[in-house]
Formats: sequence, structure tokens, C-alpha cells
Amino acid sequence: MSPLFFGRCFLPLVPKTVLALARLILWVCLVGAFTGCATRLPLIDREAIASEAIEASDKTTLGRIAKESLPEPGLSGFRLMPLGTFSLDTRIQLARRAEASLDVQYYHIANDETGRYVLRALRDAALRGVRVRLLIDDLYTGGHDLLFLGLAAHKNVQVRVFNPFCCARSKDQTARFLASINDWGRVNHRMHNKLFVADGAMAIIGGRNVANEYYLRGASENFIDVDAFAVGNVVPAMQGLFDRYWNGLAIYPLASVAKTTMTAEMLRAKFDVDTGPKTTPPPPPLPSNDILGYPPIADDLDGGRLGLNWGSAYVFADHPDKPFEGGVGGELLETSVTYNVLEAVAKAEKEVVASSPYFVPGLKGMAFLQHLRDRGVKVTVMTNSLASTDEPVVHTGYSRYREALLHMGVDLYELSSTRLKGNERPFLFGSSLGRLHAKLFVIDRKTSFVGSMNLDPRSATINTELGVVIDSPEVARELIRIIDIDRLQSAYRVQLAKNGRGIQWVSLDDEGEVVLDTEPDSSPWLRFKSWLLSPLVPEELL
Repeated sequence: MSPLFFGRCFLPLVPKTVLALARLILWVCLVGAFTGCATRLPLIDREAIASEAIEASDKTTLGRIAKESLPEPGLSGFRLMPLGTFSLDTRIQLARRAEASLDVQYYHIANDETGRYVLRALRDAALRGVRVRLLIDDLYTGGHDLLFLGLAAHKNVQVRVFNPFCCARSKDQTARFLASINDWGRVNHRMHNKLFVADGAMAIIGGRNVANEYYLRGASENFIDVDAFAVGNVVPAMQGLFDRYWNGLAIYPLASVAKTTMTAEMLRAKFDVDTGPKTTPPPPPLPSNDILGYPPIADDLDGGRLGLNWGSAYVFADHPDKPFEGGVGGELLETSVTYNVLEAVAKAEKEVVASSPYFVPGLKGMAFLQHLRDRGVKVTVMTNSLASTDEPVVHTGYSRYREALLHMGVDLYELSSTRLKGNERPFLFGSSLGRLHAKLFVIDRKTSFVGSMNLDPRSATINTELGVVIDSPEVARELIRIIDIDRLQSAYRVQLAKNGRGIQWVSLDDEGEVVLDTEPDSSPWLRFKSWLLSPLVPEELL
């Protein structure tokens, strides 16, 4: 039985038969009665397991290249990575070239070809003497403990999990949530951060998790996303944020919650087989350049100097205890990523361009956008259509505001999976479904945000997030170019109907303008299902 994410609240699909439902309810009751799951998390001596990031040093190759590439003190350098194949290769290159440390933090590392390939690269670095600290959210680890325990069984590797499930660890997400039903207030909060830091000198930040569909390796679907490769002044701050999580109260060593009878030697042997070439083929070769004209990062690293866009930047992350301190749908904490992003957006004088796969502004967000429009700020938002989203109920939360947004003068664009397959990108989605996953802002074409935060209530008050604000016209110009590729070639422009009732979707093809009156690319069943499910989850949980 697989989960259906009602606003990412992880409610189960209705089983096909009454018997299956009865068995599930009985199993949940037995688990709740006999495990006492809410009290099963172990006590941890936090001081005994605390550690800190290793500072960058020009004694390492990466540290030396980063230092020699810096044009002047205090600046940070960035290279945007809109192409998943290049973004994956950059992670692998950093893992292969690291000499001192790898600090890696992700919401999801899948047990698929991409996830195992990255984990093996981390293991290989540890065998060279590199200290590896891997921190993952516990949501997607169900049934995969042995893979991560196998990595942790190697010298120089530590694996920790955020806000772990204590019960049903071999089961899928639905079963684990049901087994924790009396602990819902805790397990509903997740760590959505994504960060990869090598030798304290080079980092990757953005929206991508570690799974096939984020790097154009998915058979059925692939995500459009953007990461940023970073060096310079911003990287030590990223290390500090990683340490705050690594040593946080919601973090547990994986071995303290995931148990096995296998010895360390057996775990290492299993890991070696599971991540070996028979089950984990390497990614395909890269083209000579990505869509921005950049070569693979390996070319720059081999040459000893990085070609980057430079500017000032600051990075911020939600406090790891944020989701446990604030109320669901409550007031924004001033330390939250959402608050800081909105503070930057509020300073806009002319234009704001945003990309968010999930866009549920709510009443407060609508008032914020109205204030921007009242000051004459042009607002453009790119999001998923009903057909391209992987969260139909969240899309319903957004659709409630579409007409009001259009009346306000906000320009809305929705990604079309059909148009995406036919655009002129220098790579193909083939028969897979393309979905928007990039979380981006560009303010007055000079200030940019790249990170993990969506424009929805879950990012605001339920999950933790991470992001960077970059003051660089060059970075802003490249982000606008990336967004425009999708906005102009792969999306529908949403407009008010000519008669003033309802909305329409507009696109241009070889024969001219095409105007649609129903949700494009969607079946009647999908539209009905979205309508049927929309009342089931409060908006603050979307």
C-alpha cells in the first residue's frame, strides 16, 4: 500500500478491500497498544557525540582552488546549475576530490541508482580518510535502514537522522505514520534542508534531493530544479548552520533508533554489494556545456580556477527546533527562512519574479502581494499546473486564490508537462512527466534567492528550510533566463476569462495563440479527484 500525500500530510490511500482495511486497523491498534511509540526514542548524551565542522584550508586542493579563485575578501562566488546531470556530477566531483571533510544534509536520499551512487562516493571518500557526516530526514528511510547502517559501519562515517520514527522502521511511510498516530504532533514536522559542503571550501545549496527524478534519471517523472554551487564568504556560514542541526536535540544517531543483528563487517559487505556496479550504474556522460554555457565543474577544478559570478550573500536556515516551537499555521518566527525571504521581497522597488512548485499564499500572503502591487511592483509567479503537480490537493489550495491574484494584477504561469516535452531545451524529458520543483526568487533583477523553501504554509511553520540570498546582477540575470525558458516555452499563461467569469490558460504554438477554458493536460478524473479531496485537509497543513 502506497501513501497519498494530502498536502504532504501523509494520509494513506484507502485499501482496495475491506479485509485489507481491517487488517491495517488491527495492526495499527496492536502497535499503539503494545509499543508505546511516543516514549520509545532513546536518551542521547549530546555532549558526548557533538562535533564541529572542519574549517577550510589551503592545504586541501579544494580549499586552495577556492582561495585562489576569490577576487577579493568578503565576496561569495556562485554557479547556477539548472541541469540535473551537471548538478549530480558536481556532487560526485566534490566527494571524489575532498581531502578533509564532507558535511551532507538532505530531506531525501533514495535507495535508487542515484542515491546509492552518491552514498558510495561518500563511502569511498571515507576510505581515503575524509570525515563524512551525513544528516537525513527520517521520512523516506522506511525499509532502507540497512543501506544507511552499512554506510555508517565504515570508519570516518557518521549518519544521523532528524526527528526519527521509533516504530515500524521496516515499513513504508503510511505504516510508520499510523504506528506513530499518538505522536502525530512530533512526526509531522520534517527537515526539508538540502546542503553539501566539501572541505569547508565548496558547497551546493538548492532544491534538489538525491534521487533519480531530480537528475533526469527518472523513468516516469523528472523534476525541473536549480542548485547553486558556492564558494567564498558564505561557506563558513553554511558550515555553522550544518553544525547547529548536527548537534540539535531533534537529531539522533541512526544506530540509536535503527537496530540490526548484522555485524559491522556484514553491513559493510552488504553495502559494497548494494552499491556496486551491478545495481548502481554510473550516470551517463555529460554534454560539453549546460544551458547557461558552463562546462562541467571538473574542467574548472582540473584547471585550478573557478569561473563564477561574484557578489555578497547571506545564508539562513530555520532553527532545528522551529517546527516544535511554533504552531501549525501560526505566526512566522523572525528566524524562519520564510520570514527572511519575505523581508527581502518587501524591499522590491520594481519587480519580483518567483518560481515555486507549491504556491498557497493564504490571506496573509495575499495581503503581502497586494501591498507590493499597490506600490507598483510587478509580480510574476511560476508554479505547477494541476497536471504537472505531484500534490493535487496543494494545487487546489492554490487554485482558490487564482482569480483574486489575477484581479490583483499578478502574472501567473503554470508549467505544462505537454509543452515541456516539445520545447527547445538542450535535453529531453522523453516520455517522462516533467514537474516544477525549483524554489527561486529574483528581486529587481539584482537580488536572488535559491533554496528549499516553497511558498506554502508547510514551509512557513511546519518544516525546516534552508536558503541563500545573493546580491549579484549576474546571478539574477541567469536566474531570470532559467525561469523564462520554462515560462515562455513550457508553461501556460493564466488569465481572466474575457467575460469576467472564471479563468483561461493561454499558450502559443506554431498556429498561433491557443486558449483553453479547462485545466490543461488534465483528465476529468484528475479534476474530480482534486475537487473531492480539497476539503479534507486544512489549508495551514498544505
